[in-house]
Amino acid sequence: MQTRIPVIAVFDIGKTNKKLLVFDERYQIIKEEIVVFDEITDDDGFPCENLDALVHWMLTHFQQLKASPVYRLRAVNFTTYGASLVYVDAVGKRVGALYNYLKPYPGDLLKIFTEQTGNAAFVQDTCSPLMGHLNAGMQLFWFKHRKPQLYAQVTTVLHFPQYLSFLLTGRKVAEITHVGCHSAMWNFRKQQYHAWLKAEGLLDKLGALTPGDNVVPVQNEVTGEWIAIGTGLHDSSAAMIPYLQCFTVPFMILSTGTWSISLNPFNSRLPGAAALASGGLSYLTFQGKPVRVSMLFAGNDHEQQVRRIARHFNIPADFYKTVAADPVLLDQCWKEAAGGGAVRSYSGTAIPCLFGQRALDMFKTPGAAYHQLMMDMALQQEASSRQVLTDGPVSRIYVDGGFSKNGLFISLLARMFPQQEVFAAAMNQGTALGAALVLHGHWNRQPVPSSLIQLKKIPGQKAGAGSAAVIR
Repeated sequence: MQTRIPVIAVFDIGKTNKKLLVFDERYQIIKEEIVVFDEITDDDGFPCENLDALVHWMLTHFQQLKASPVYRLRAVNFTTYGASLVYVDAVGKRVGALYNYLKPYPGDLLKIFTEQTGNAAFVQDTCSPLMGHLNAGMQLFWFKHRKPQLYAQVTTVLHFPQYLSFLLTGRKVAEITHVGCHSAMWNFRKQQYHAWLKAEGLLDKLGALTPGDNVVPVQNEVTGEWIAIGTGLHDSSAAMIPYLQCFTVPFMILSTGTWSISLNPFNSRLPGAAALASGGLSYLTFQGKPVRVSMLFAGNDHEQQVRRIARHFNIPADFYKTVAADPVLLDQCWKEAAGGGAVRSYSGTAIPCLFGQRALDMFKTPGAAYHQLMMDMALQQEASSRQVLTDGPVSRIYVDGGFSKNGLFISLLARMFPQQEVFAAAMNQGTALGAALVLHGHWNRQPVPSSLIQLKKIPGQKAGAGSAAVIR
């Protein structure tokens, strides 16, 4: 009889792609499925997640894995995007929709919320700039006041991954990384739920707080074996875990995609008012420790400006993929930056870089325009990332995601941080890997491999008096 392979399954739920990753004891992916579900509309007609289709897909795969003759399912975990709540009634049935965090927030309700909580002090206490539905707590406030008939049916409010875990365990909990992710629910200074939740009568509807490495054992009715079911994690917090597992020298992670998120696990100092106003935040690790964070809408900005260049020169929008670094063009960009022509700071997470204000007629070629775009974006990224590099030495910067493969951008970044070693980092499905690693002690008797992350060091350049690296 064939020996079944011990595995952990992770359901990694993004806004677009929904993934099932099955890892063996060496954290190699031995099964992978990626699906996309068309959005449906909520009770207001706004696009939202098709949660019924997602749940059916997840439960179907869970049943198949339990009965598999090939895999021995030892553990399951979940990771999802943040700012998403599921409302559950007394018998565990979902109430309402999984409302979209991009849904517009009513101005009159925002005013009421601000008057009740007090803006400046509240933002500093919760490390959560007021962002409407992007704050899970504000979403809950909206649901109570705009959907009173639905709200009256609710006994428990669960963050998205904890709802998926609840479907397998029946346990209703609130995991700390989602509570600590710009939710406007957590008082970072007192390390407890913020008082406004109790004043609003919401505290009793929230699940019991739990760290992200807790599990609930569930028996496999097919084999009689026990499966460790995790509580689920916020995706950005999960993505930090492989780095923390593999490296001990203080580092910063620059996770790039639609958002560029700088995370410094070695900086627990809470952001002040100025930092909060310009994209600074704090997240909580799965153990409840504050992590200094800054956010920049850089991937979206890049996409818009690349399209603008392509339209101007009448070329395909993917032209930038073949643009190689030109030393002459780079020198021109550096000289202009040193002379004061580049942006010296930035004032918010979604503020585009200076390139959007530049006339494209000044560039003779698409490559010249793209070099300038990369310089402007790298300078803005430097300003964003330096927010998290205070209060302790950081000797390495790991860049992962889309921009880690952009040689021009990452080489500029290496020049701007001459005091740190800059690495392009690559790992297979890092967010899901983090969600698997956090449960390692509950299912896996093998040591964690040391080769989970592949690194490529980017040559830097010591900053001189006239270099762009002195610009702040």
